[in-house]
Amino acid sequence: MGAMIRALTARWTVLVPLLAAVALAVTWGRSLHSVGVIIVVAALMGAVLAAVHHAEVVAHRVGEPLGSLVLAVSVTVIEVALILTLMSSGGEKTASLARDTVFAAVMITCNGIFGLSLLVGALRRRVAVFNAEGTGAALATVATLATLSLVLPTFTTSKPGPEFSAAQLAFAAVASLALYGLFVMVQTVRHPGDFLPVEADGVVADDEDVHDDRPSVRATLISLALLLVSLVGVVGLAKMVSPSIESGVASAGLPPSAVGVVIALLVLLPETLAAVRAARRDQVQISLNLALGSAMASIGLTIPAIVLATIWLEGPLVLGLGATQMVLLGLTVVVGVLTVVPGRATLLQGGVHLALFSAFVFLAASP
Repeated sequence: MGAMIRALTARWTVLVPLLAAVALAVTWGRSLHSVGVIIVVAALMGAVLAAVHHAEVVAHRVGEPLGSLVLAVSVTVIEVALILTLMSSGGEKTASLARDTVFAAVMITCNGIFGLSLLVGALRRRVAVFNAEGTGAALATVATLATLSLVLPTFTTSKPGPEFSAAQLAFAAVASLALYGLFVMVQTVRHPGDFLPVEADGVVADDEDVHDDRPSVRATLISLALLLVSLVGVVGLAKMVSPSIESGVASAGLPPSAVGVVIALLVLLPETLAAVRAARRDQVQISLNLALGSAMASIGLTIPAIVLATIWLEGPLVLGLGATQMVLLGLTVVVGVLTVVPGRATLLQGGVHLALFSAFVFLAASP
């Protein structure tokens, strides 16, 4: 029975990315009706689930903490491609799309995925245990990147409105990329032990214990190829349903910024599923690595990509957050620090972060 289940799992994880690629090829450049939208959404969800599986196979092979970067960077590639695609065809009405999507990604990861991981971990063993040094370093980097890229544009005076001047935009891009690169080096080379799961008694788990029975090189390379196919399918299919998303948001009477929230929720679904799975295996640290790593990559890689894209994109680029958004961001950082410092959390901390996430979603729909 176990062998049969594994065989079925292997089949769908191979077939679904290929079917998503076929669906993308058939529907690309065509207007979709209701049935077509349903088919594309089904293929999109399948590609997301397949991406999670293959990213976990690759991560299982390379080990922690490098494995946590695989899915984080993959998800960010989806986000960047989708933002650039929509901005290239949306004109001035998409001036704030990058800001809305990146901010939504930060709130989803630092409150939604973060809180859900703590909640699942605490439900499993009453107290969710993690490495405060590594998690604190990641949170500090996320807070700095978010402030430099999303808060400062509201207060600079070189250009009217919440925008950076060309020089300021270039500085933000270089600083974001440099900080992200520095963090990756610290996480994978200098202090990888700070990002490994810990036991209930505070002992850091050995990487061989976390990733025993690793897949073969051949299986890893196949999963890497299928991961790339899945990501292409997710990006392309998400682009195909984006007009439906925009029209649905408009018909529901929601503000335009809700489009960025929907995009972020969509592209971060693989990350959420992978984080919950890790928390259920008593590997809360891996869940937090995924959450904060995605937030960091979302800013550290998206902002430089958007800056490069401004060479050919027309119209303004609005990056500065509004007052309500800055309050939520500030509260997220303060609560995150208080959660991380002890190195252990209960249901209460998870519930607090999920409450902040709920407030973000509600205020995005009803500002």
